[in-house]
Amino acid sequence: MTLPLFFFYLFSAVAVISAFMVISARNPVHAVLFLILTFVNGAGLFMLAGAEFLALILIVVYVGAVAVLFLFVVMMLDIDFAEMRQGMLQYAPIGILVGVILLLELLLVAGSFFISPEVASGSGLPIDAAMDNTRQLGLVLYTRYFFLFQGAGAILLVAMIGAIVLTLRHRASAKRQDPIKQVARQASETLKVVKVKSGQGL
Repeated sequence: MTLPLFFFYLFSAVAVISAFMVISARNPVHAVLFLILTFVNGAGLFMLAGAEFLALILIVVYVGAVAVLFLFVVMMLDIDFAEMRQGMLQYAPIGILVGVILLLELLLVAGSFFISPEVASGSGLPIDAAMDNTRQLGLVLYTRYFFLFQGAGAILLVAMIGAIVLTLRHRASAKRQDPIKQVARQASETLKVVKVKSGQGL
């Protein structure tokens, strides 16, 4: 067994086990930590495949931002997970249906290597061996797929704004600033000059 093959099996086994622990862990904090472990092993698999850019993006974006954000949200919010789990069985048929569809898709993808192996060996874009994959990916994204890339960014922006609007709650007891009123205030409304004689107080 060669060294890359050993690390491939190692990263794959740890990623599968940690992914299973994400959905089976009772403590949500432990689930997020297992999710971080899954991302790290996925980055290792990308490194073995020669996709250094995807590996670093997985570490920087998902581990460094998304997973850590999940961890802080889970730790800071006092969520009653026992109450949330109540009534989950009523969604079991839908979950089973989605799981069966995903399983069929995975089987079709795995079976395509045996049905038409020339598809896996083919490449949609020519690969320049003299150029690193990060530069090649950037050239492809910002030339051929520029509009699709910008469209995906616009969709994510709309989704982010929608999530903020849906979760924003205004409480009547909370004190809020009104920048328009603050800018429009005059000096006569905020400052009063009082002449006090020497030796006397206000």
